[in-house]
Amino acid sequence: MTAELITDATAPAEPRISPDGRWVAYAVDDALWLAECDGSAPPRSLGTAGTGPRWAPDSCHLYYRHDHRLHRISLETGEISVLDDGVADCVPLGDGRVVLVSRAETPDRDPKVWSEPLPVNRLVLPGGHDALPGRHILEVAPRPGDDLLAVLTQAMPTLDPVFPTTELHLVDPATGHVEHLGETELEARSPVWWRAADGWRVAYLATTPPGPIGGTAVFDAGHRNLTDGMDCCPAELVQSPDGNPLALFEVGLDTALYRLGGGRFEHLVTHPGSLSALSVAPGTIAVLASTAYAPKDVHAGPPDGELRRLADTRPELRGIDWGRQERLSYQASDGLELDGLLVLPPGRTREDGPFSLVTIVHGGPYDRYADELSLRWTGCGQWLAAAGHAVFLPNPRGGSGHGHAFAASVAGAVGLGEWTDVLTGIDLLVEQGVADPDRLGIAGWSHGGFFSAWAVGQTDRFKAALVGAGISDWGMLVATGELGVLEAGLGGGSYWTDRRRPAALSPVTHAAKVTTPVLIVHGEQDTNVPLSQAICFHRALRYHGVPHEFVVYPGEGHRITGRAHRLDLLRRLRDWFAVLL
Repeated sequence: MTAELITDATAPAEPRISPDGRWVAYAVDDALWLAECDGSAPPRSLGTAGTGPRWAPDSCHLYYRHDHRLHRISLETGEISVLDDGVADCVPLGDGRVVLVSRAETPDRDPKVWSEPLPVNRLVLPGGHDALPGRHILEVAPRPGDDLLAVLTQAMPTLDPVFPTTELHLVDPATGHVEHLGETELEARSPVWWRAADGWRVAYLATTPPGPIGGTAVFDAGHRNLTDGMDCCPAELVQSPDGNPLALFEVGLDTALYRLGGGRFEHLVTHPGSLSALSVAPGTIAVLASTAYAPKDVHAGPPDGELRRLADTRPELRGIDWGRQERLSYQASDGLELDGLLVLPPGRTREDGPFSLVTIVHGGPYDRYADELSLRWTGCGQWLAAAGHAVFLPNPRGGSGHGHAFAASVAGAVGLGEWTDVLTGIDLLVEQGVADPDRLGIAGWSHGGFFSAWAVGQTDRFKAALVGAGISDWGMLVATGELGVLEAGLGGGSYWTDRRRPAALSPVTHAAKVTTPVLIVHGEQDTNVPLSQAICFHRALRYHGVPHEFVVYPGEGHRITGRAHRLDLLRRLRDWFAVLL
């Protein structure tokens, strides 16, 4: 196990199954590949760079983007045609024509006038007609059989800092006729058509009302919640040719496939670990799947049956001696059912404990740890396990996988119930002899970074902590972060309405109580959680004489993408927690 092995990983993306169910096209490091769904032959390279593969209805041609230009390749001859410039996406129609989503070029203006409207992505119909002038196109879904388009739009290509509304429209690509269906629920995405008893309807994924906290649900155009009362959370919603869309639901540590029919979701099958990037053809699906010791790769199979791995994207991982990964199930202090994962050092068992324990809290908080290979650069359980630590990956309240009430329970209450959820899991591992109570560490990125900063202000039990891109002041995050209107629901409001609640839930308020050495890391160009959040916590710790290290990665945003920076982060993380060994 090396930092290079993690950083230089190749990962498949965007699997798209052909309409006839024979092929899956996918991208690996922006190179396009093709696999047969029956696994009868190894995948082959299409010999071209590209992203965003889209199949023509004849399954003989594949559209893709490269350098913002739309290309089409013939599977039979390999001939490549360049069709258009400045394309963000496309919708191939049944008659051979293509609907384009043009890519807005953001002008390099000086000065930048924030109140002026930005250029928008346009919906360009065959013949060049702009179907929804002035609206920013988010996603387009053609209706099976006749290509009537369901279109999600925004007023601007970036989130409105006050109220980021989206709207739903129906567009006839043949005539250009537009029907406006009105505003959607918050953060709408993934529009699909489904066949109800009285005809076709449109559904989409969005955030559960009344606020932006509480996870995702599926809604129809009349704002009816089609997943109301379910104890699991929809993560993806995908069109099916038969008019019964399929959806991936996060169910605890696993992922389930459901079918929408008759206005309700029917369970088909549950797969261990994680599934994502679902694509659907008649009788067959393609996904990216990962389990505890297998990295994410392209799989295909029937919607209600077993999946076959089609690709072997990371053969170099077969030689790794992984740490044993265990599923955890336990109750919170108030009786709430919780789950998580434990990763032990390679070749070790519980009987070899107690171990030093590093708890890595996931971001979001609307996210989760699935029972997949823990090789994320932000929550890399196997990396720290290889260094000799046991690693606890908890799923506290506020995350996905357990329904709306579970996710919504942190609204205006971050760091409260979720803190005791994590602490209860740590105490359980100490009681079981897995964790040494004198060698505990905590880490996290984004919301997990907030959690880590919060934890060291609540207890002195941790001997080392990592705060990665973390929130230290909720009121200032609402005021300056690009998702401020959403963060207000977590942190208890904004400073211009009530300063007390956001301040009470902010780690910087409790900085005087911190004794744990803290490693603060942040991207210099982060607009989600601005660098000022890290500077604030750094200055508070310095004022109170708390030992800490503050690392800023130039040119990086909320995600660290540069190879040298990722290598540095992984090694710095390992070295920081070496004090526990």
